[in-house]
Amino acid sequence: MKREQTRAFQVGNLTLGGNNHVIIQSMTNTRTKNIEATVKQIQELEDAGCEMVRMAVFDKEDAYAIADIKKQVHIPLVADIHFDYRLALIAIESGIDKIRINPGNIGSIEKVKAVVESCKEHHIPIRIGVNGGSLEKDILEKYGRPTAEGMIESAKKHIDILESLDFHDYCISLKSSDTMLTIEAYTLASETFDCPLHLGVTEAGTKLGGTIKSSLGIGTLLYQGIGNTIRVSLSDHPVEEIKVAKTLLKELGLIKNVPTLVSCPTCGRIQYDLIPVAKEIEDFLNNIHQDITVAIMGCAVNGPGEAKNADIGIAGGVKEGLLIKKGQIIKKVKQEDMVQTLKDEILKMVNS
Repeated sequence: MKREQTRAFQVGNLTLGGNNHVIIQSMTNTRTKNIEATVKQIQELEDAGCEMVRMAVFDKEDAYAIADIKKQVHIPLVADIHFDYRLALIAIESGIDKIRINPGNIGSIEKVKAVVESCKEHHIPIRIGVNGGSLEKDILEKYGRPTAEGMIESAKKHIDILESLDFHDYCISLKSSDTMLTIEAYTLASETFDCPLHLGVTEAGTKLGGTIKSSLGIGTLLYQGIGNTIRVSLSDHPVEEIKVAKTLLKELGLIKNVPTLVSCPTCGRIQYDLIPVAKEIEDFLNNIHQDITVAIMGCAVNGPGEAKNADIGIAGGVKEGLLIKKGQIIKKVKQEDMVQTLKDEILKMVNS
């Protein structure tokens, strides 16, 4: 898949942009000053495959907590800051890896310059975050409603401030809860700017709706070669965002070491309770970090044929099922032993 070329810069131990891989992000939903809870959640995100995490910095306590949090985690941290430039300065001194702040919203040029100079000194990049739901009043009056052109104009205002201060290590996001507007805005941004793009459909909703909207929005853009880092926004535990992001990137061929689960939608021929089995194996595969395909089939009639492209799988029956490897039936397994047998065989396969 051909990808749009952008500038690149370091964010902690990662390189964002250029020919580098698409980085998976999420955001904590803990209060950042609650160091124990925040560290616990970041570690859960790390284990799930998150590569960069953003934290809300609401006050000085949050900003000062960054130093202790950073000592206990391994992925780059991003400080999400609105309006108060002093919080950005504290976050930078506390060791943050990246700042999310809009230069036009933090006051005088002197305040902006103070943040930019500190970012330069500490080699900290900035993300400019444009949101279709909070565009500047003059832009809304000009266009009458949130539009892709208006979002680009807003981004350019902030970019011009940074570039006037000779600061170029920035990326931008242009998010909306309107999926089609999001696609339009990012497509226009890729034609307008050469900086890395952070993709996301904001306020996408709960797990089902948010997954659909994010897959359509982010997936369409990535398929066009647009985007350098993504966040799937869900009203759910942040780890669920990582599961969706990994599956999306896997299906686009942009990530490796992610298992694929193939499972039967079931029909009247089924003779065992497949759905909880599929869910249990799906949860089990969240801790497997290899490119394997696992099949959960509903019956022994079509199962072996439908699972022929899987590395390993099971096809259920009345009292027993079949264990299948690479399309070949290996053995019969009692129905009550199928799940554990499959788990054992998966572990043997990935550890061999």
